[in-house]
Amino acid sequence: MTHPVRHGGAHPAWDPFREIEDLRTRMDRLMHATFPVAGFPEFDTAEAWAPLADVEDTEDAYLVELELPGVDKDQITVEVVEGELDVHGEIKEKERTGVVRRHSRRIGQFDYRTTLPPNVDTEHVSADLTNGVLTVRVPKTEGGKPRRIEVTG
Repeated sequence: MTHPVRHGGAHPAWDPFREIEDLRTRMDRLMHATFPVAGFPEFDTAEAWAPLADVEDTEDAYLVELELPGVDKDQITVEVVEGELDVHGEIKEKERTGVVRRHSRRIGQFDYRTTLPPNVDTEHVSADLTNGVLTVRVPKTEGGKPRRIEVTG
């Protein structure tokens, strides 16, 4: 049985990829809590971590926004490889003159990957870093845009 498509409203469309990414993030947190690094259980810098991200599906493009506060554009690499968007880099710990009383920001290698739909133009992907938010714009191809079909009869 088919269900009507709802636009807007309080319930966003179900996104299986978002569910998988959320599950991966929760599993990473569980693993770090179970097998802590001495001194800082929540900050294992040996393994890459994924920054917080939002993916928006607009009429002509997919927008991926990643939170990367304090990161310079020279520390970020954005690539499209075999249908996957890959954003990676490193946040280095800054030199401190005083005693660190609390350390809650993530440092070390970060890596964000997501599979792109088949209707994207990978030749015209752009990335912009403003106020600690990296926005990657992945345009859709003409064939991938929705079009209205006239009903006759």
